[in-house]
Amino acid sequence: MAGQGTPEPFDVVVIGGGKGGKTLAIDLAKQGYKAALIERDPDRIGGTCINVACIPTKTLVQSAKIADWVRRAREYGIEAEITGIAMPSIRERKRQVVAFMRGGNYKQFTSTAGLEFMLGQARFVGHKVVEVRLREGGARILLGKHVVINTGTRPKVPALQGLRDVSPLTSETILELDVLPEHLIIIGGGFEGVEFAQMFHRFGSRVTLIHRGAQLLPAEDPDVAEAVRQTFEREGIHVLLGTSAERAEAVAGGVRVYIQPAAAAVVEAVEGSHVLTVTGREPVTAELEVAATGLALNESGFLPVNEHLATVVPGIWAVGDVTGGPEFTHVSLDDYRILKAQISGIGDYTSTTGRILTYAVFTDPELGRVGLTEKEARRQGYRVRVARLAANTIAMPRAQTTGQTTGFLKAVVDAANDRILGTAFYVAEASEMNAVIHLAMRLGVPYTMLRDEMYTHPTFMEGLNGLFTSWVV
Repeated sequence: MAGQGTPEPFDVVVIGGGKGGKTLAIDLAKQGYKAALIERDPDRIGGTCINVACIPTKTLVQSAKIADWVRRAREYGIEAEITGIAMPSIRERKRQVVAFMRGGNYKQFTSTAGLEFMLGQARFVGHKVVEVRLREGGARILLGKHVVINTGTRPKVPALQGLRDVSPLTSETILELDVLPEHLIIIGGGFEGVEFAQMFHRFGSRVTLIHRGAQLLPAEDPDVAEAVRQTFEREGIHVLLGTSAERAEAVAGGVRVYIQPAAAAVVEAVEGSHVLTVTGREPVTAELEVAATGLALNESGFLPVNEHLATVVPGIWAVGDVTGGPEFTHVSLDDYRILKAQISGIGDYTSTTGRILTYAVFTDPELGRVGLTEKEARRQGYRVRVARLAANTIAMPRAQTTGQTTGFLKAVVDAANDRILGTAFYVAEASEMNAVIHLAMRLGVPYTMLRDEMYTHPTFMEGLNGLFTSWVV
């Protein structure tokens, strides 16, 4: 600290402008706390989600969905055809959506009384002392009574021989493509992999998806993952399961990826125009120099926290993806609620214990998930009942009216008390259906309440009436 001057005192210093951190900083500032919010990159104002993840990808998903609707227009009595896919225009629409969200966040950051917004790289230089190297030049030294780390994650490029030499796309750089790949090779079959596979196939690319696991979406039940695979197969997406990518090299017009199928003795090769890697993310923590404040990262570079989101150093907290927990924006927002209660003393929601996870995968149809999978429930020792309802039955008339009859509803129920343990909805609008399940699980009501509820007709939601009378196990 010698020669750095007296640090500026703040009630709370938030490093990183993602969902949990920015919401906390704004809220506490409105309550009268002196707060600082630090963001290192002007193109990340508002966080990863709105700039290079959820918002731009779902914007592109919508464009791809419209392309699919046009191709299917004749099924609905409409004569239409696609005369071209304008990737620069698709990208421009995405940029406009992102700019709108980013601009709204910037306005909040700079107009909230009591909140100082700083653009610059933060690092620890002492106990709860943060140096901010400002993008405009110079530096400020801040001392926080509370310091909140919210720096998120970034795409991790696998250590595959020759891969970096072919300039692979990541989940972020692919968002800026202004050309349509002739043949997109995707390495990774998780959430991001399946969304991009269907998206670019619907734009008109040939797509090959390579996944080393035995099923797509490894966190899901096998029947759910298989349903996604079958959808992809019908659409013409080439899925290679149980196959590992071994190395890559540049060839005329693109890239060659050498693959090793588990069932084959020889290495094969796939050639494409572009290769996308979506095999995981890594935390943005190396630049923080956390050792200066007494913290230590785990072996993967994440910042460990307890159920209260506290690190081992009193007064230093972490929220969002940087903790190594579920990488979802709404989880980060839930982290904000927990941390706000502890810092302000308002509210009693102070722990992640018992938190029910919900999320959606924005394929078409969507996969909406709440709580435990069937395999997780059985592994935890529950005696379960499983209900399943196909979307193409008369119990879901909305599916017939829209022509979106692919998929099913699945629920896992505790046979001991009739409470819902989890659901997997692989149908159109599944992401919107998650909310009622999540609320029912939080309230601890039995499945019979949802079975007997009155839902607007015709909607996908009324499928819950039929689901909880359709027991398979």
